[in-house]
Amino acid sequence: MKILFASQAIDGHFNPMTGVAMRLKDRGHDVAWYTGPVYQDKLQNMGIPLFPFRRAVEHRADNLNELYPERAKLKGPRAIGFDGEKIFASNVSNFFEDIRELHEDFPFDVAVVDSSMFIHRLVSHLMGKALVNFVAIPNMESDPLVPPLFFGFKPPRNPLEKVVQAAAGLLSDKVILNPANQSYRRQHATYGQEVPRRGRLTDEPYRCSEAVIQTGPESFDFPRRNVNPKVHYVGALLPYRPSVEEGPAADRDDEWPAHPTTLLVTQGTVDNLDQNKLIVPALEAVKDMDALVIVATGGRGTEALKARYPQPNIVVKDYVDFAKVFEFTDVFISNGGFGGVLLSLSKGVPLVVSGINEGKSDVNARVEYAGVGISLGTESPKPRDLAKAVTAVLTDPGWKNRALQMREQFNSEDPAEASAAVVEGARRPATA
Repeated sequence: MKILFASQAIDGHFNPMTGVAMRLKDRGHDVAWYTGPVYQDKLQNMGIPLFPFRRAVEHRADNLNELYPERAKLKGPRAIGFDGEKIFASNVSNFFEDIRELHEDFPFDVAVVDSSMFIHRLVSHLMGKALVNFVAIPNMESDPLVPPLFFGFKPPRNPLEKVVQAAAGLLSDKVILNPANQSYRRQHATYGQEVPRRGRLTDEPYRCSEAVIQTGPESFDFPRRNVNPKVHYVGALLPYRPSVEEGPAADRDDEWPAHPTTLLVTQGTVDNLDQNKLIVPALEAVKDMDALVIVATGGRGTEALKARYPQPNIVVKDYVDFAKVFEFTDVFISNGGFGGVLLSLSKGVPLVVSGINEGKSDVNARVEYAGVGISLGTESPKPRDLAKAVTAVLTDPGWKNRALQMREQFNSEDPAEASAAVVEGARRPATA
């Protein structure tokens, strides 16, 4: 079977798909990938042909503010609305025309498509292809019991919260995401495709797919009234790495300075330019603890941070092998990137999270709702609040126990194997 993977050129969307692609390749399928040229070397090392973006704009974690200088000044709902239109909705026609063109060289049978590309309706309806929706973020399908997106709400507990969340949902649909909605509808209209009025833009990838690969366990999602049988929760999908690969020597637990406690700190790979948001407050909060503090900067400001925090218990690196470091980590301090959160929980590590933008508020709400960590509900936490939260997680065994229970659910099946089975079981739609 010829299988085309298609993803944004953003690590958090591309990386979780790589293990699935390689599993399918190992099972004898012909696999190719449509994404940004930034991943040319990675795909070449995996032996997977790349069809790079041609018409589509390559939105990467490191170029968003260069492409859109005004973006850096936006916060809250305005930032969400801007990203919805510019980064996600605006590229739909470009993506589709690229894929329709590459089909001449790679006539794929099934497309495995990143949910944030929003090309599912066009590829499925106009090309008649079986399509698997790949969701590398929390389940975004609307449901009467699930709070509206982007506000960081947990399920309502009383009538007042229901009213507040209903009003927020209207604000999100009618105002914040309206530019993205209108762009999406206009582009589909040019292809003669009518988009249903019911539901939300984020429902479209679920509507127009034969199956959905949803990262994370079902227990990490909010309760739902309507269970979509197409959605398959597969656990933590890790980036592909050769079985013989060894991480750097410094990432093995016997090479780190000995301390009774280990804290891991990261501000992700997208919103990590201003380290005063989380990394610096976190270091101020924990620098005097009897703990090994490992900081992964994502390649920004590493040397300056080392100079600022020369304490022997603080180790600052561009990148660390998270899969290995989590084996001996006691608390993960993060802004709430979904991949990192899932990896942490797959290792039974509780969290302290603090982030709002790029949908992190919804990830962090799930962390708190599941009882596996404390969410501070801000982009810029104060050191004293971080110190209090870290101390609470370290001293109350309930946080660790719940994270360990979550780990058992992650370990119940092989995520890449489960995902590959979903792709192999996808069937071409009967009608366009």
